[in-house]
Amino acid sequence: MKRVMEAADWTLFSPSDTPDLHDKFGADFEKTYTAYEEKAARGELKLFRKVPALQLWRKMLSMLFETGHPWITFKDPCNIRSPQNHVGVVHSSNLCTEITLNTNEKEIAVCNLGSVNLAAHLKDGKLDHEKLQRTIRIAMRMLDNVIDINYYAVAKARNSNLKHRPVGLGIMAFQDCLHAMRVPYASQEAVQFADESMEAVCYYAYWASTELAQERGRYATYRGSLWDRGILPHDSIDLLARERGGYLEVDRSSTMDWEALRERIREHGMRNSNCVAIAPTATISNIIGVSACIEPTYQNLFVKSNLSGEFTVVNEYLVRDLKRANLWDDVMVSDLKYFDGSLSRIDRIPAELRQLYATAFEVDPNWLIEAASRRQKWIDQAQSLNIYMAGASGKKLDETYKLAWTRGLKTTYYLRTMGATSAEKSTSKAGALNAVPVDGGIQAQPSAEEAKFCIITDPTCEACQ
Repeated sequence: MKRVMEAADWTLFSPSDTPDLHDKFGADFEKTYTAYEEKAARGELKLFRKVPALQLWRKMLSMLFETGHPWITFKDPCNIRSPQNHVGVVHSSNLCTEITLNTNEKEIAVCNLGSVNLAAHLKDGKLDHEKLQRTIRIAMRMLDNVIDINYYAVAKARNSNLKHRPVGLGIMAFQDCLHAMRVPYASQEAVQFADESMEAVCYYAYWASTELAQERGRYATYRGSLWDRGILPHDSIDLLARERGGYLEVDRSSTMDWEALRERIREHGMRNSNCVAIAPTATISNIIGVSACIEPTYQNLFVKSNLSGEFTVVNEYLVRDLKRANLWDDVMVSDLKYFDGSLSRIDRIPAELRQLYATAFEVDPNWLIEAASRRQKWIDQAQSLNIYMAGASGKKLDETYKLAWTRGLKTTYYLRTMGATSAEKSTSKAGALNAVPVDGGIQAQPSAEEAKFCIITDPTCEACQ
């Protein structure tokens, strides 16, 4: 990434000539890599090719745009900020990019996941810290229990899990919280809430792990870990800055008493090598009826299909607000269907509501990155972060993923872009979709777009006149 930022060249090597690079990261990788480049320049390595780093970067982004993956993740922050960097290397994340654990010939990384319904922990528009701490204390105990009672298909997975005891507590219903607080996703207030809510979740999760350590004992490989060295996850940002040597812009603010936690860890240690990871939560969020993990609202109106059939799902917060404004009627339902749940082209809806209920593709991806950066500050693993981009272009992709790197993210998930085409909407009566109430009734009036294709001549229709 440094070579990309500096428009320098990148050297492609044969892995058989440079086998040690696989297990290196940070300044150590950079030192070894440049040494191999010097050997190639002296003619001591035959299999290599120099290419502009930007050319390779563009190829990666082109693949991402065309297929939605491979997902771009960053090896340095995954390893440098890993509490377990003293016992191995994080070679890759899991499928959903939130788990960043060591793997080797003797261990297969395993992580037990759970997610807190953040919306259930709001009280008068603010986080209920007492309830949140109680929930997280129970959740961490449950996850730690699973490590012992779980079924392991292979010995390497069991060995890894019992030795390090990692768990991944995450969150869901982040968007629900913003709706309840009347805060648009694309706002500094949302970024600040992402910061403070994740700080609280992580603080209570780490504290719960020290309580379990006091009761049940520390995990086997605790000695030498970042925890043991008094380095908490947000402290490890300094390690990343030192190893990277620039190109890191991360907010460092905090609101909780981390010194008290640091002292407690020093006294009792940790029960779990890793405690926090934000998983996608798609299925369990559907069951509970809240938004998935940290995702913005995908659509305000959509059809969900499963084995039981098809179900129309509407944003209940939006319906409530439209009813309060006397805007919830058959016409509004038709408009929402016509515009696929987007409010941006429905002029009847006040600008404030259009901003509050902007859907994923209407939110600039930079806001997703900024909020994720604030969360990553506190998380000891990573987060499953989809990037939504309505008008994807090479320039926008370049800017977005460079921002993800400079903001210290460990991983990104799918790049989701809008389809080039969509199903054409039709109704039995021309213009019925965009009718507006007149004298207590509904007068069908087509939109300008519909009027182009209208084949019915109606003397009472303004568009026909």
